[in-house]
Amino acid sequence: EQGLKIERVVETHFHADFLSGHLELAGETGAKISYGSAAAGLTDFEIDPLVHGQRLSLGQVELEIFETPGHTPESICIVVRESADIAPHAVLTGDTLFIGDVGRPDLLSAFGRTQDEMARSLYHSLHDRLLTLPDATKVYPAHGAGSACGKNLSTETVSTIGEQRRTNYALAKMTEKEFVDIVTEGQAAAPLYFSFAAMRNRAARDHLDEAELPTALSWAEFTQHVANGAVAIDTREPDEFARGHLRGSRNVGLSGRFAEYVGEVVRPGEAIVLVATPGTEHEAKVRLARIGYDSVIGALVDPVRTMLEHPDHVQIASRLSAEQLESRRAVVPNLAIVDVRGPGEVDEGMVVGAVHLQLASLLQRASELDPAVPTVVYCAGGYRSSIAASTLRSLGFNDVSDIVGGYGAWKVHQSA
Repeated sequence: EQGLKIERVVETHFHADFLSGHLELAGETGAKISYGSAAAGLTDFEIDPLVHGQRLSLGQVELEIFETPGHTPESICIVVRESADIAPHAVLTGDTLFIGDVGRPDLLSAFGRTQDEMARSLYHSLHDRLLTLPDATKVYPAHGAGSACGKNLSTETVSTIGEQRRTNYALAKMTEKEFVDIVTEGQAAAPLYFSFAAMRNRAARDHLDEAELPTALSWAEFTQHVANGAVAIDTREPDEFARGHLRGSRNVGLSGRFAEYVGEVVRPGEAIVLVATPGTEHEAKVRLARIGYDSVIGALVDPVRTMLEHPDHVQIASRLSAEQLESRRAVVPNLAIVDVRGPGEVDEGMVVGAVHLQLASLLQRASELDPAVPTVVYCAGGYRSSIAASTLRSLGFNDVSDIVGGYGAWKVHQSA
């Protein structure tokens, strides 16, 4: 409408938490794709690398590139000036600086870079580059609360350099070593899909077709795919799932951080079949594709009717109240209690005797639990615990319950 043409797609880094749309946008517009210079030679597609200090014009607006390695080696930030000769108006900080936090430096262990090495780079990127900007410079990060790319992300969407200098724990005056220690401590386990998505963002691939509907699967087709190793993901809410679900399915409710949590309990590349409320299958497929999980074979036709027709394949999930947990623990002395929350959450307290096993580590560490022992799982409110409990059942654990209301309900019960 404005007669403008998109000439360049600028990525702040290789994202790990979602599949970026750079290829689709470049394919539609013919635009160049740019990353920081450290990305040169790492992609399967052509890029036009950007170097520190390089300036791009957008009408009268000028964009200056800051190379800011730390979260990843190729990370950049983009300083925005309303014209070339005035003070910066804002800085687009990507995953280098968040509101209340900084980018986690521990995601590249699979690529041979240690978290301490990356944290040292991050320290200098912050202090030698971003913190040289005027205090009034607005800060626009790539993420807010809800992302696993940091441990203390704010719900706010904009701040200033000065405000972050005063309030961000990672920008307090400290030595490089103190910084390394503080930003590497207490990071949540990275979801299974993170390194996979980062590699997908480096690769040439088919463009994502968000209009494509999932294939409708008959009962016979569905069961054959499961027999061949596909993971059944039930996208209904935990309470509905608990009232009756197909044996072996894993519950990840569509109303929550659906794609991220599927990426914590399904390994990259595993085939997926969906059990979903009719009309929501397409949303589930698209959201999974956006983290690089494009292996959805299809969705079961009319799941409720199918379960009524095949009751031998249906089971009910045990969900306990906090009071029932206390009663059960009194009569089952070997009851295993598993806390699947993140590190910052367990700092607030745990159920006495519980084992801490983050949801993102469940598949790798499930062998530490005994499938023959009755097990109760809890999280903060009951969403992640249903994911964890159903995943354990799918792995052969026979007696698994979760806590309705999670640790919050337990605290209320204990204080009553």
